[in-house]
Amino acid sequence: MTIMAPEKVPDEQPPRFSVVIPAYNEEALIGDCLASLARQDFPGRVEVIVVDNNCTDRTAEIARACGATVASEEARGVCPARQRGTLLAQGEIVISTDADTTFGPGWLSRIDRAFRDDPELVAVAGPCRFVDAPLWGRIYTWALFGLVHLISRVTGRIPYVSATNIAFRRSAWDGYDTRATQGGDEVGLMRRLRSRGRIAFDLGNPTFTSSRRLYRGLVYNIFVTCLFYYALGYWLNRIFGRQLIGMAPSFRGEAPQPLGRRGVGRVVIAGVCLVVFLVLGRYTVDLG
Repeated sequence: MTIMAPEKVPDEQPPRFSVVIPAYNEEALIGDCLASLARQDFPGRVEVIVVDNNCTDRTAEIARACGATVASEEARGVCPARQRGTLLAQGEIVISTDADTTFGPGWLSRIDRAFRDDPELVAVAGPCRFVDAPLWGRIYTWALFGLVHLISRVTGRIPYVSATNIAFRRSAWDGYDTRATQGGDEVGLMRRLRSRGRIAFDLGNPTFTSSRRLYRGLVYNIFVTCLFYYALGYWLNRIFGRQLIGMAPSFRGEAPQPLGRRGVGRVVIAGVCLVVFLVLGRYTVDLG
C-alpha cells in the first residue's frame, strides 16, 4: 500500500482510498492506528488525513512523522472534523475511522473487493470490536453488530453503522450535519447515504477500537454516554437545528470514577428526557 499526501497525488492518478481520522489529544494511540494502516496488504494508492481538532499534545507531530497529511479544524466535534477531512479527500472512496482504532492487514482489501463486486453500492460498513473490553462490552458489540447483520440480511437495510468502520463513495457524499455532536457522523451519515443507494454490511471485517470509553461501567455507558449524549443529543440538536447538548467528555486513560449524586441525577434526567423526545420525535421527525 502506498500512502500519499493529497497534494502529492497526480491528477490523473487519484488514490483509491482516503482514510479520514479526526483526532483530539491522541498522541498515545495515533501511532498504532497509522502503523496498522501502513501494514495493509492493499496494493493501491491510499491517502491518510488526520484532522487535528484542537489538540494540545503531539498528535499532529506524530501523524506527520508517520506520513499522514494533517489538517486543522477549530470547530470542536467529530462532525466538523470529519467534514474538514472529507472535503480535502481526493480518493474515490472515503473511509471514516477513529484515532484509537487499528485494523487487520486485509481490512482495506476486503472493502475494495466489496465495492468492485457490486458497483451499485454507495457504502460498505463493518463492525467494531473493543480491545481488552470487560465481558459486558464484548457481549454488547457482539449483540449489536450481530443484530445489524441480521436486519441487513432480512430487510436489505442497515439500521446502524459505526463511525470507526464505514467506507463510502465520495460521489455519494453530500456533507456531514455539523450541528450534530455524537451520532451525526454515524446515524446522520447513514441516513444521507441510504437515500443515495444501497449500503452493505460486512460482519467479517471489523475494526479494533480502544475500550477506554467503557471505563466508567455499564450504567454510565447506557444512560449517560448512549442515551443522554448520543441519542438525546443527536435528536435534540437535529430537531432544533443547533447544539443544545454538546460533546460527551473525552476519556484518555483515567481510572473509573463513581457517578455520585449529580451523576445519578443526570442519568435519571437523561432517561426521562429521552423517552419524552423519542415519543414526540415519532410524530415530528422522520426517523428513517
